[in-house]
Amino acid sequence: MTALVTEPPTRAGRGGRPRDPSRDDVIRAAILQLLGEVGYGALTMDAVAAEAGVGKATIYRRWRTKQDLVVDTVSDLNRAWTVDVDTGSLEGDLRSLVHRMVEMMASPVGSATRSLLAAMQHEPALIEAFREGPLAVWRRAYDELWARAQARGEVGPGLPQSIPAEATTALLVQRWMVTREPVDTAYADAVLETVVLPLVRRAG
Repeated sequence: MTALVTEPPTRAGRGGRPRDPSRDDVIRAAILQLLGEVGYGALTMDAVAAEAGVGKATIYRRWRTKQDLVVDTVSDLNRAWTVDVDTGSLEGDLRSLVHRMVEMMASPVGSATRSLLAAMQHEPALIEAFREGPLAVWRRAYDELWARAQARGEVGPGLPQSIPAEATTALLVQRWMVTREPVDTAYADAVLETVVLPLVRRAG
């Protein structure tokens, strides 16, 4: 989850009227609940409407397909975890962002995100949607982090697309998705101190 230059575009699948924020929270909560219970494959628009206690028209005015409904909502929720924090140093920024990623992974948002990742092998259309949605949210956050570091003179150009940048999250995601071993802040700090920061200093 690293490096993308632009903010993901608004998904074309949305239709109809502007969102009513008072309904968004209950819809988000319903999606998280259902993804945790039945997964992406078995989730339906009707089930989301019923769980949220809203009419189906409320759902369809916002999203035309289940894919748009889930990806768009999970993207919004991931965006809440990547609020920009400028600590004044690359190490501080990296530590802050990976700690937030660890917290996200352990949250209902993390479970929903992982449900989408697992569904990709059976739902090819999800791949591009995921790249433009949740993945792009985190990539943009890391891109801004590296840009600040470059502006401070801590790193040279090209770091967002480099192996050190990719290593920032690769081991965390491997544990989270593949081995299912614990991913906590102590592990994230160890990855930074023994892998990422030495690679960055060497590349710098």
